[in-house]
Amino acid sequence: MLDIPLSALEVAMVQTDTRAVATLRDTAAFAQGLERLGYDRIWYAEHHHSPAIGAFPPVVLIAHSAASTSTIRLGSGGVLAPHHAPLMLAEQFGTLAALHEDRIDLGVGRGPGTFDEGIARALRRGAGPTTDAAYESDVAAILSFLVDEVALGPLPEPWLLASSTAGAALAAKLGLPVAVAHHIRPDNTAAVLERYRAEFTPSRWCERPRVLLCVEAVCADTDEEAAWRVRPMEVVKAGLLKGVSDKPFPTPAEAAAHSFTEEERQALAHFRAQQAVGAPETVVRRLGELVRGTGADELMLTTPVYDLGDRLRSYELIKTYSEATTAP
Repeated sequence: MLDIPLSALEVAMVQTDTRAVATLRDTAAFAQGLERLGYDRIWYAEHHHSPAIGAFPPVVLIAHSAASTSTIRLGSGGVLAPHHAPLMLAEQFGTLAALHEDRIDLGVGRGPGTFDEGIARALRRGAGPTTDAAYESDVAAILSFLVDEVALGPLPEPWLLASSTAGAALAAKLGLPVAVAHHIRPDNTAAVLERYRAEFTPSRWCERPRVLLCVEAVCADTDEEAAWRVRPMEVVKAGLLKGVSDKPFPTPAEAAAHSFTEEERQALAHFRAQQAVGAPETVVRRLGELVRGTGADELMLTTPVYDLGDRLRSYELIKTYSEATTAP
């Protein structure tokens, strides 16, 4: 049973033999489709210098999709604070919130968004990796600028992304809702949640601990079809395990022909067991287990499959089955 809000994380995969402009067109169609299905929000991730994932600024994708939808919330999952001036982020998201009242989220993260150290340095204008103190200062400045300098009307809803206990501690200290990256570092989830809830301090942004759990969820009519749909992302993940991200998102047929090493197979099997892949009953049962095990207030599903129609079908199956099993 799933009786909590369901949302989506869009990573904007650039498919083999597909121009980036087609991926951009899909983002609006995807947002419209999820709005029709009744999903609560869509967030867009920030990535750089990856042939498989588009380097599309979240703020641009939010504006693009907000113009063609009317009710679904839109936000960043997330913008990476070390790459941006705090005042600029406050101005951008404050403007979006003024244009699209009560529909904009500002999810902030710390990661580099790339495996290329040269690109990371370029984004930071030659600076090295940010320190814990600098990151905390940046996040605090963003929040301060939103209130004191921007305040054009309704404020965007701020969230802090966390995949480590350090991120959890900062979210707790600032009194922010936390988005836990279970889809990236599932082995850290329990420790992240324990620290966040233990150290949480109420703020103007959040009165109590509030947890959004992001999970990789790929659903199809059968378990076998879902395994076929998820295999292209597993090929991408196998490259990431080696620190390589130099090819577009493969087709299911290309992925089916790919050979994994035994080490890769074990790592991918361990990861998949902590996510939700399969037929509707399989996926909704697994998501329910994650909700009960973590006490999450909301689930955000990321569904990295090749075709837009298959991606929307996955979200439709999950939403329909979850509603059918929670009906009185």
